Amino acid sequence: QLEFVESGGGWVQPGGSLRLSCSASGFTLDKHALGWFRQVPGKEREGVSCISASGGVTNYADPVKGRFTISRDNAKNTAYLQMDSLKPEDTAVYHCAAGRGCRKFGDSFYPDFWAQGTQVTVSS
Repeated sequence: QLEFVESGGGWVQPGGSLRLSCSASGFTLDKHALGWFRQVPGKEREGVSCISASGGVTNYADPVKGRFTISRDNAKNTAYLQMDSLKPEDTAVYHCAAGRGCRKFGDSFYPDFWAQGTQVTVSS
């Protein structure tokens, strides 16, 4: 059975940190690029970050550069999004996805498999 599960969302005050995790079972992630997206009701889904299959290439959307860090542990079949200096405008449902692309700086990411999403709320 294929499963792709996120965890780590929640509520945090502005300036705080959260780490999201995305774990797969039933398939291995090491051949796939991984990406994080976020969506606010009534707005289009926004790409946040992606990481190549090897982990050697990472890309970030301008609003999160310098604050978010994407990583992966292929031995644990897990991806992470470390979010620091969080702002109220980071509030959204965050989704991770496995897919293609993100092979070089500025490269696009093309999702094929989606996790269910986790809510992140930043407010005082």
